[in-house]
Formats: sequence, structure tokens, C-alpha cells
Amino acid sequence: MKRRLFSTFALTVSAGWSASVAWAQAALFKSGKDFLTLDRPVATESGTGKIELIEFFWYSCPHCNMFEPSFAQWVKNAPKDVVVRRVPVSFRDDFAPQQRLFFTIEAMNLMESLHPKVFAAIHVEKLMLNTDASVLAWAEKQGVDKVKFNEVYKSFGVASKLKRAVQLQNDFKVEGVPSLGVAGRFYIDGSLAGSMDRALKVAESLIAQTRTSSAPTASAKKQS
Repeated sequence: MKRRLFSTFALTVSAGWSASVAWAQAALFKSGKDFLTLDRPVATESGTGKIELIEFFWYSCPHCNMFEPSFAQWVKNAPKDVVVRRVPVSFRDDFAPQQRLFFTIEAMNLMESLHPKVFAAIHVEKLMLNTDASVLAWAEKQGVDKVKFNEVYKSFGVASKLKRAVQLQNDFKVEGVPSLGVAGRFYIDGSLAGSMDRALKVAESLIAQTRTSSAPTASAKKQS
């Protein structure tokens, strides 16, 4: 979904991973065409020897809703050196309650049980969940401790994560969701890649290249 035009694009995602296929496809993927290379690399939180992949999303985005089940399966099959982060975007002020909702269920270790339910609440049950009151009421209906949820929802920690999310969104120059950020250096979305299926293949290729470029050379190993 585009940031301003919110135009549609096809979403068909297949699971699976193959480094050899990623490298074979590398020649087909071009910076400026299939993905964007950031002018300024963004600091990652993945740690040494890890490669960070960020999914930028919005709960109310129908394309994100379609993408989520397949992306969740892709995450389960991703290599151990890939650290996946989900970052909710805020293109308007009324996106903030859903950002807070995501970071609250993440902080309360309820991602596995509640993250898919948020999508279902919005896209199946047709709930808006775009105000603090509606979010808190929904959470209570899920059996979550109302006092604890409200405490985390309004906490300094969640507020800080909201600011960081907006900063990442701006650093990656996110124009549509769902979209992907790879290794703090590359940005991919369905419009650039042609589909989110292809966007994941572009991401796999960039991850493979990042892994190889980060590996120590033979001479460096001897010196160490």
C-alpha cells in the first residue's frame, strides 16, 4: 500500500530459502530498479555476525494482512544469522494507536497469540482499532490484564519505540507497506520488485551478498 496513493499491487509469497538460488538471481536484481540502496546506512540492532531484516507494515493495510501469513512462514524458515524485526509505520497521526498496540503486545510477549488476531480483528471483524480507547477495549476482550496492558501501552518504553519506529521509517524512506529493509543498507517494496514474492527473493539475494561481503578474507583469518 503506497504511502500517499495507497495503490494496490499483487501479493503472492512462497516460502523457502536457497542461498544458491539467491546468488543465481543476484544478477537480475538491480539497485534503483528492483531495490534501493540507501545513501546513508542505518545502524542495526542485530549484533555481530547477524543480518537484520525489517518488515515495515500497518495493521489496517489490506496488503500487509495478505502478506502476513506467508511472511510469518518465511521467518520460520530464515537462516539463523537473519534477525527479523517488524516495525509498524505511521503515515498519519491516527496510526499511533496501532503502533502502541504492536509494541505493547511485543513487550508483553504476546506476539504469537495476539499479532495475527489484530489483523483478523481489523480485516475480518471490521474493527477500526485506531483510537486508544478501542485498542484497550479490544485487548481486554482478548483476556489480557487490563491494568497491566494499559500500563505498558502508556509506558515510556513504548513511547520510545514509537519514536524509533518513525526514525527508521524516515531513514529507509518508506513510501509503501508492506516493505523490507535489509542490513541497514537496502529498501525493497512490492512496487519496486514487482510483487512481494519477488521482494522476498530480492531480500534473499541481498542477505546472501551481505553475508559474503561480511565474511573475513583468508588473509584476515591468518592474521587473526
